[in-house]
Amino acid sequence: MKLYNTFTRQLEDFKPLKEGEVSFYHCGPTVYWTQHIGNLRGMLMGDLVRRTLEFVGYKVTHVRNYTDVGHLVSDGDEGEDKMEKGARREGKSPEEIANKYIAIFEKDTALLNLLNPTFKPRPSLHISQIISMIKTLLEKGFAYQAELAVYFDISRFAHYTKLSGQKLAAQAVGAGKGKVEDKGKRHPHDFALWFFKKGKHTAALQTWDSPWGVGFPGWHIECSVMSKEYLGLTIDLHMGGVEHIPVHHTNEIAQSEAANGVKFVNYWLHNEHLLVDNHKMAKSEGTAFSLEEILGKGFDPMDLRYFFLQAHYRSQQNFTWKGLEAAASARNSLMSKLYALLSLPPQELELPLWEKRFMDAITNDFNIAQALAVLWELVESLEPPSAILRTALSWDRVLGLKMSEKLRVNIPQEIADLMAAREKLRAQNEYAGADKLRAQLEAKGYLIEDQNGASAVKPKKF
Repeated sequence: MKLYNTFTRQLEDFKPLKEGEVSFYHCGPTVYWTQHIGNLRGMLMGDLVRRTLEFVGYKVTHVRNYTDVGHLVSDGDEGEDKMEKGARREGKSPEEIANKYIAIFEKDTALLNLLNPTFKPRPSLHISQIISMIKTLLEKGFAYQAELAVYFDISRFAHYTKLSGQKLAAQAVGAGKGKVEDKGKRHPHDFALWFFKKGKHTAALQTWDSPWGVGFPGWHIECSVMSKEYLGLTIDLHMGGVEHIPVHHTNEIAQSEAANGVKFVNYWLHNEHLLVDNHKMAKSEGTAFSLEEILGKGFDPMDLRYFFLQAHYRSQQNFTWKGLEAAASARNSLMSKLYALLSLPPQELELPLWEKRFMDAITNDFNIAQALAVLWELVESLEPPSAILRTALSWDRVLGLKMSEKLRVNIPQEIADLMAAREKLRAQNEYAGADKLRAQLEAKGYLIEDQNGASAVKPKKF
């Protein structure tokens, strides 16, 4: 298997720390708002990574966190805490906000058929471990206490910008941007490990006692702590959006390696953004669509999943309603072709050349779009129908389109009765009446196929 490692900026052979096992940390959502489909695409890309690894035989320990404290609006040390922003917006406690939006997120990810992570930690439940890592950083001289926060001293960590490849002055977002409020902060790019309940955070809603004073953790330290807690000091894979490269993941590397004294991550994966009509998604523009809005337009969750399968995780993808309609049509056509194979006699045949092509695609930096193209070629090939169906269902362990479930069509008795009545009319050469019943069946969501003197019914939409 080869994958593109952001840290080295090249395609590399994947060699896990333990043979047959993979430790995988995926940066999850900050749960202060309903996640838009761009966020959900990022989560789905992580799901495809895990499904691929498991398909080729690895046992994956998958950690995807929920950030429920400490993530400031700027992603750095400036701005309001996102959880507190959500709490004030709705007149609820931060914990109530977290529980509400975690429930919505879990419902959405289940609808999109994302596998449940092995662990789903929340930093608010790991405060003692966070304090312990900050103590270690202070003792080793990588951190210092100022008036408003405990900071990580980036001057003490060599190659701080190795992941981003940027000069500090050129970083467009994150720690150090804008006015430095804390006069005790030594360098504008030093980042907070622990904020005190002082200054702009005097009225903070979520605070805990610490050896340095009452306050709350910074966002970056949380992932370092939870990754260590559930996966160990060094992990195989760490994934997140490209926006995390210059600040969040850069800071994770610095504090983890400074505290633990070993390499933090062997392979970094970053997914690109979802655009809408070739523009950045924005709540202010009404383009930060939720899954609920997608379903409200009559789409199936698998239509959106199929849409996402069509683009590589490292490529930007442009969402349009026409594009989603095309994806829905293609998925339905695929399912219709597979449904037609269900009634044909089984043949125990293997398709090794097709299996190799599929494996070559998914193990080449998780090229799921290419794997989907291989599936289409197989379905439209002249291979034995039962072998096509069995192979397609096997590959769905990676694609996650719920093929087996969608193909288990239960024809209602009403539809069966209409079919029988239509067959009777056809036998009596009453074709006008038969056509009327065909129209009734189509109005109820079913299509009739007449072949070789026999008729079959199937859903218009799977």
